[in-house]
Amino acid sequence: MADPAAEYLQRRVVIDTQGPLLYIGTLTAVDGRYYHLADADVHDRHDGHSTKEVYISNAALLERAGSRNVNRRTVLVERAVVASISRLADVVLEAEDEDADDRIADAGESRPRVGGR
Repeated sequence: MADPAAEYLQRRVVIDTQGPLLYIGTLTAVDGRYYHLADADVHDRHDGHSTKEVYISNAALLERAGSRNVNRRTVLVERAVVASISRLADVVLEAEDEDADDRIADAGESRPRVGGR
């Protein structure tokens, strides 16, 4: 039986854990123990003021604008701690509004960004 996560290979994904950590990156490989991510943003909810959902929404806005936060070239995420995995492109945003540009700017203020895809 094929691993269901295989359909996400080479795509930008959001990996939500059972704890405060959240991972956003390109899924490059999946094995029995780890999800392998490249160009990843590892976010600890305890280090910021936003909820996981707000952080994910801001990351999706940045991605759609052609930019992204990256703080790890590669990272292994242990499958045992994962609560969910989804494509970043599948994140549903509230209706686009006048504040979207401000949220894009605010989302990237404290993290280094990599332009382009």
